[in-house]
Amino acid sequence: MTPETAFSYANLLVLPQWLFMIVAPRWRVTQFLVQMLPIPMALAGMYLYYLFAVPPTSTGSAGFDFRAFSTLAGVQSLFTGQKEAVLAGWIHYLAFDLVAGSYVLRDGQARSIGHGWLVPCLVLCFILGPSGLLLYGLIRLAMQSSARTEF
Repeated sequence: MTPETAFSYANLLVLPQWLFMIVAPRWRVTQFLVQMLPIPMALAGMYLYYLFAVPPTSTGSAGFDFRAFSTLAGVQSLFTGQKEAVLAGWIHYLAFDLVAGSYVLRDGQARSIGHGWLVPCLVLCFILGPSGLLLYGLIRLAMQSSARTEF
């Protein structure tokens, strides 16, 4: 499978769970997806495959260099001209954004936070990852503070 095809499949793979979390948050299928995380786990398999099993075709490098993580320039070099490394990085984002969104939904439901408050957090997790998690944290903090002042 080409990196372009894998990119398309990875993007398509996450869409149903995002849609279910937004429009059918209490559906048993949605609850299974956010509790068991099968889609991020499938993405983890793709990630490992493109990180380690597929030799880079764009360059003649000798494989993945873990020492590159020690500097910003080193990290940048991991993604320069290597479609497979960029694809692995993108899959990494998709997986962890979905894990963050799953956490937002699970935790919000456990705390009885109205779904209307969670939707903007989920949308932001989907398109801007950590910003959705930050918004959720602020909403949760504000709701905890308002609950304390009601007594």
